[in-house]
Amino acid sequence: MKTTVLGCAAAVLGLAALGPAMGQDRSAAEGIAEYRKMLEDGNPAELYEAKGEALWKQKRGPKNASLERCDLGKGPGVVKGAFVELPRYFPDTQRVQDLESRLVSCMEMLQGLNGAEIAKTPFGRGEMANVTALATWIAAESRGMRFNLPQSHPEERKSYEIGKRVFFYRGGTHDFSCAACHGEDGKRIRLQDLPNLTKNPGDGVGFAAWPAYRVSNGQMWGMQLRLNDCYRQQRFPYPHFGSDVTIALSTYMGVNAKGAQSIAPSIKR
Repeated sequence: MKTTVLGCAAAVLGLAALGPAMGQDRSAAEGIAEYRKMLEDGNPAELYEAKGEALWKQKRGPKNASLERCDLGKGPGVVKGAFVELPRYFPDTQRVQDLESRLVSCMEMLQGLNGAEIAKTPFGRGEMANVTALATWIAAESRGMRFNLPQSHPEERKSYEIGKRVFFYRGGTHDFSCAACHGEDGKRIRLQDLPNLTKNPGDGVGFAAWPAYRVSNGQMWGMQLRLNDCYRQQRFPYPHFGSDVTIALSTYMGVNAKGAQSIAPSIKR
């Protein structure tokens, strides 16, 4: 942990030192990219990875069982490669699920934990913090692999189409949609380039970068929290954890990211 904290501190100081040069010699986007590169070696996500792996193997809950028989889509206990094929349809729950909602189902089925209570727990607390750690480790096990979400089941195709409609749906006090920020090339908000998520944005961009550690608030964010915060910024009501709408959005973005290389868990400013 000491190495990680020192690495982050050094990177922040280094970015500050680069300030004048950045303004003269490189674009803001290049400066942010360099900042992230400096932080990579000390990404605090590594701490969450270690916690997630331990939780996967630990016997817990009323059934005193581990999650090592959890089926993430490639068979019971198979972790490697599962992340880049989610969301997908699961026959046992009869619904399309993303990684985080699937983990809650496994925690309920295998360990006897209360899935509904976990879903109502605020992000970063209690069992919800454990879900984030588990998702971080599972994502890390597929780092460098290419996204290839299945679309063979009718429910998977339905989820994609719903996600597409939701992505372009405008509403709220500011008449925003997901596409308002992520529907065209070359958009930016302040210093942040906004990827076009209606098509494959490229390796490690958009959907292919989450879960991620947010330096700005010192938290690990899974895709569920990322989407929740997007709704906050659009002035929409917050969606429920694991709701059909958030999973549909993930399906839409994930299918569009086919062939993109996962860098999750990444680090964000």
